[in-house]
Amino acid sequence: QVQVVESGGGLAQAGGSLRLSCVASGSRFSIGAMRWFRQAPGKQRELVAVITRGGATNYADSVKGRFTISRDNAKNTLYLQMNSLKPEDTAVYVCNCITETPWGTDNYWGQGTQVTVSS
Repeated sequence: QVQVVESGGGLAQAGGSLRLSCVASGSRFSIGAMRWFRQAPGKQRELVAVITRGGATNYADSVKGRFTISRDNAKNTLYLQMNSLKPEDTAVYVCNCITETPWGTDNYWGQGTQVTVSS
């Protein structure tokens, strides 16, 4: 069973920075795409950023130019560097990884880490 654990959330002031990490452990297979989602109270879950195993990235318009997603394949670790934070970035940030198995793909989710940005 794959375990996905996020860390690095917390409280930041507007304009500040935080770096989130996510470690995926226990997989017998390669981890393909990894993604960061976020969900604010009363709002739908939003895809923030995605990175393929090869390093191709894509971002939500709301975070382009401010957030950077990266990964270390050797450590099965995903990162999200968040700069120029805004109060509207306040949410629970959840890591998702997709394993590539001989019979298809499996999705695994972390529990999430809270990010709170004060104005």
